[in-house]
Amino acid sequence: MKRFMGKNFLLDTDTARELYHDIAADLPVYDFHCHIPAQQLAENEPFASIAQVWLSGDHYKWRAMRVAGVPEAMITGNASDEEKFMAWAETVPKLIGNPLYHWTHLELQRYFDIDEPLSPKSAAEIWNECNRQIISMRPRDLIARSNVKLLCTTDDPVDSLEWHQRLRAAGETEILPTFRPDRAMNLDAPTFAAWLLQLENAVGFAINDFDTFKRALTLRLEFFHANGCRLSDHALDTVPAAAPSDDLAQEAFTAFRRGETILSHLVDAYRSSLLVFLAAEYSRVHWTMQLHIGAFRDLNTPMFEALGPNTGFDAIADTPIARPLASLLSAMGEAAPLPRTLLFSLNDKDNYTLGTLMGTLQRDGVPAHVGVGPAWWFHDHRSGMEKHLRSLANVAPLSEFIGMTTDSRSLLSYARHEYFRRIFCNVLGAWVENGEYPEDYRSLEMIVRKVCFENAMSLFPTA
Repeated sequence: MKRFMGKNFLLDTDTARELYHDIAADLPVYDFHCHIPAQQLAENEPFASIAQVWLSGDHYKWRAMRVAGVPEAMITGNASDEEKFMAWAETVPKLIGNPLYHWTHLELQRYFDIDEPLSPKSAAEIWNECNRQIISMRPRDLIARSNVKLLCTTDDPVDSLEWHQRLRAAGETEILPTFRPDRAMNLDAPTFAAWLLQLENAVGFAINDFDTFKRALTLRLEFFHANGCRLSDHALDTVPAAAPSDDLAQEAFTAFRRGETILSHLVDAYRSSLLVFLAAEYSRVHWTMQLHIGAFRDLNTPMFEALGPNTGFDAIADTPIARPLASLLSAMGEAAPLPRTLLFSLNDKDNYTLGTLMGTLQRDGVPAHVGVGPAWWFHDHRSGMEKHLRSLANVAPLSEFIGMTTDSRSLLSYARHEYFRRIFCNVLGAWVENGEYPEDYRSLEMIVRKVCFENAMSLFPTA
């Protein structure tokens, strides 16, 4: 029997162990998509307890605890940090086969040198030991300890980027904003009017039509660019199916300004037109565009009203995406050179769709100008990553895959890069030892370095 999560955890062959320990393990991290607040990193305040860094805001854990029957008071309610930690310790032994079990123990091992499994029996001792250590740790200490060289937060176009400016002055790990204009897309949302007022305040002029709206977003884009931003990010829960039309977009914007109901076909055309416009802007400033597709969000209305979004009440959508996504990308490419693009789907039924679609949209002589993002959210576990890697390898050079990102709000989540690297090296090792790829160490090293680090680094050519 193998040792529990020992040195060769997830590494089943000699080749896998060699690739991981000799190459992948010590490579730095370029985390191009996370949700860690820039303010938390800039203020760099110490943590009062392990629960604050481990459980606060982590909807992965919250979801598991709810399914295990933990009362909400012990998850997001007024229970003490210690009570919430103990509730998590009660849940962990039930998570056999779940990535949370592995992540939990990788984090205990790597950040606190604790090898003992977390359970109700060990919880008090682990709580005390983690708290003894955590009081001397600050957010940026954890980033440096994780060998993170660059990370990108997720930021609304109206953000002042004050915290990023403070971080740049600190001169430590490079922490860059990402331009995420999701609220600009949601013209029909109840929150759009308040957000538009924020945008008007940020640019200093009134926005009464679609052209002025686009000009305002361009100004914010250029402000982000001046503050180091090199990526955009869009959460496209559904891909708009309408052809872009600035005339219909203007009609939609006029209906909004008049307080009228906006017909669904106008909203769809508005979103298509705005995406095509923004893609051209991204191309102009040489940004990478990320399209996150297929989340089915906020499905528990009472809990959404109580806790807000991103609190564990989302699921995987199954809307067909091939035709509308191909049409959208084609329209982008006709309007301007398509920017470098990363395509994500939350439904792994779309793996081959994205893998083959990207092959039709490459720029001459440029590696993976359009690529597929990591196995995302509900798929960033062993079986999801393995399926993702194998499907991509079947249709494209795996060496050009962008690798891993945390997509997390937790500063301890950088252990997920280790998790991915172990799984990736294990997949490669199995192919080699099964006689499907030669023992060509130079080529294997090239592939490991590119996928685990260098391809992500290439997103930031001036960084």
